Amino acid sequence: MSEFEVLNPATEEVVEVVALASADETDAAVERAKRAFPAWRDVAPGDRARLLRAFADKVGEHLDELAALEVRNAGHPIGQARWEAGNLRDVLHYYAAAPERLTGRQIPVPGGVNVTFAEPIGVVGVIVPWNFPMPIMGWGMAPALAAGNTVIVKPAELTPLTARRVGELALEAGLPEGVLQVLPGAGPVAGRRLVDHPDVRKIVFTGSTRVGKEIMQACAPGVKRLTLELGGKSANIVFADADLEKAAATAPYAVFENAGQDCCARSRILVERPVYDRFLELLEPAVHGVAVGDPSDEKTEVGPLISAAHRDRVASYVPDGAPVVIRGSAPEGPGFWFPPTVLATPDHAALPAWHDEVFGPVVTVVPFEDEADAYRIANDTPYGLSGSIWTRDVGRALRASRAVEAGNLSVNSHSSVRYWTPFGGFKQSGLGRELGPDALGAFTETKNVFIAGE
Repeated sequence: MSEFEVLNPATEEVVEVVALASADETDAAVERAKRAFPAWRDVAPGDRARLLRAFADKVGEHLDELAALEVRNAGHPIGQARWEAGNLRDVLHYYAAAPERLTGRQIPVPGGVNVTFAEPIGVVGVIVPWNFPMPIMGWGMAPALAAGNTVIVKPAELTPLTARRVGELALEAGLPEGVLQVLPGAGPVAGRRLVDHPDVRKIVFTGSTRVGKEIMQACAPGVKRLTLELGGKSANIVFADADLEKAAATAPYAVFENAGQDCCARSRILVERPVYDRFLELLEPAVHGVAVGDPSDEKTEVGPLISAAHRDRVASYVPDGAPVVIRGSAPEGPGFWFPPTVLATPDHAALPAWHDEVFGPVVTVVPFEDEADAYRIANDTPYGLSGSIWTRDVGRALRASRAVEAGNLSVNSHSSVRYWTPFGGFKQSGLGRELGPDALGAFTETKNVFIAGE
């Protein structure tokens, strides 16, 4: 077993040294989950719902504790961290209503009766990234448990602390041993073993497109079920008829929230040429108004990046001589800080920051000529996760929503992720859908049975 020093990104101090699971320990966790599965599958739907509600309530009782832990572990601002813990609680409550509604169908056939059953898959591995440890854990874990599966959560090495505590709360709430396990471990060791293990029937992975492709390839020999939520390079399209003041005021939060460490970040702002200069004028005070600082301060809106290595990677997209038109502020001294940064140049296509997922507080603003040009630019990317459209024209809003190749869009808003609506990407941004009323279908197999009448 190896160990990992978990650092506070705002201070660079060691929070805790966490043991990382070996491949053998991962195998042991899978065996426990496999043994627990038959009994959990057979728990009456109402009783499974009751246990999930108790789990949700337990998370709610410890919401402030979990939020404070995330501030230290991930550097998230305290207000954001409270929302994240609340989201986990709410997702558990939402899917606690699902077990009693996991129904099949009766299909008319000649000579008998045909029925379908929704059967749980078995052991599910949920591999969680470091950018939103609690919400993304819940998005995979809650519907999988509600459908009758057992779950092993592998949190990111950098941010295991809230996941580990949530696993303890599950046991306190009454979930049986082995039904939900949290297994801190390195991706190439514990994560890879979950992917390769024949008794893990499904993998839910959120992370980079590069790693997602590797996991997809590794799942192929066993035809293992897979949900992938991967990278993004989303567009924020501002038409000339939009409410420019509102579009500019919210644009920083569409990309700089969580220090830009968000696969849904609208890191490409497309502005119709007649209002391009005016939009940049309005954007400047909005960027300077973003409060970057101590995550424990209630007034802070944006915290540090997750690590020194990641800060260096983000900084590489803004080298000396980069076309910076607006730069916000960030604290001096310890911590992995990077200021909100806006790039703009007629030669934007030559910028790596225009093409790559920076995963930091860097955004590029470019003009477009008309609708066709906006859609061409927005879709000129291998990604297709999210995006925003700003216009007062309802017809244009509908046309744009159909034309932009992305799985989650918002009109006159940058909010597009809700636990009661589907979430997922097009193209290289993912495979399958999470959340929403149909999410349990991703964690069940449909069994079709014909019962002859004679």
